[in-house]
Amino acid sequence: MKTNAGRFFEDYRLGETIAHAVPRTVSGGERALYHALYPARHALYSSDEFARACGLPAAPVDDLAAFHLVFGKTVPDISLNAVANLGYAEGRWLKPVFPGDTLRSESTVIGLKENSNGKSGVVYVRTRGLNQHGEAVLEYVRWVMVKKRDEAAPAPEATVPTLAKSVAAADLVVPAGLDFTRYDFTLAGEPHRWGDYAVGERIDHVDGVTIEEAEHMLATRLWQNTAKVHFDATNRPDGKRLIYGGHVISMARALSFNGLANAQMIVALNAGAHANPCFSGDTVRAWSEVLDRAETPAPGVGALRLRLVAVKHGTDPFALKGEDGKYNPGVLLDLDYWALVPR
Repeated sequence: MKTNAGRFFEDYRLGETIAHAVPRTVSGGERALYHALYPARHALYSSDEFARACGLPAAPVDDLAAFHLVFGKTVPDISLNAVANLGYAEGRWLKPVFPGDTLRSESTVIGLKENSNGKSGVVYVRTRGLNQHGEAVLEYVRWVMVKKRDEAAPAPEATVPTLAKSVAAADLVVPAGLDFTRYDFTLAGEPHRWGDYAVGERIDHVDGVTIEEAEHMLATRLWQNTAKVHFDATNRPDGKRLIYGGHVISMARALSFNGLANAQMIVALNAGAHANPCFSGDTVRAWSEVLDRAETPAPGVGALRLRLVAVKHGTDPFALKGEDGKYNPGVLLDLDYWALVPR
């Protein structure tokens, strides 16, 4: 048999490392398509001249575009038969990705736990994205609920990894040469500096975008995400294609420009949950909360720890969870990350 039906829960082994197929050379096309799919406007990724003024050789590819490219490579081996992608932790961007770089991915299985229904289980993996020099550009942990091929297959011993609640500020990697001392706030679009944000402050990003089927299909193909629930409408009993969670992340991040235009570079992913499914026709809005602030050794550069929440239109602003501790039905995404901001 030459075709590949993908891995099921019982096919994973604790400690195994999976080298994912098909490296990808990044071009300016990925940047153009990323900016076409999402209302992305952060200046550092839009302008080579702005990036050079900030000490970089050119504008990198958007951090989340790099994430999608690395993530997409893992799908055929990790989440082709996924029921849902459940969460993220310990993510760090280690080097900017530029047009001309070639990316590949590898994942190590760090946890396995069968669900009580015996029909599926949760697989925990640590993924690294590597460039053409073998240098890690990105690393993160994610956990995925995956179907079992045979419900009678014996369950492995449950192993759930202990993961850090957040990436420590001291472990953030600031790109070499980054310097915000000559940062142009007028060209960036907002005057707000690192010191203008207070811990506990909440920002309603005001704008919304209605998710379109055609754009989502383009995105899943662009990132080479082959998970069946995203492109095969017969794979779900409701006949709907589930919107890729990364599509929601990028949409919410782009919407956060209004109020966080100077949160230029994402450098860490502390935690993340796709709280409820998103489907074509849903209108996504977003709000953020400032969770922490930290200084960095780079000139003029500070770091903000931010919670980014994406919600369906009509959901009460800032309403995250009910009294039972569960996410409200209108909450799509709850993401905790660090971003670099001019001081």
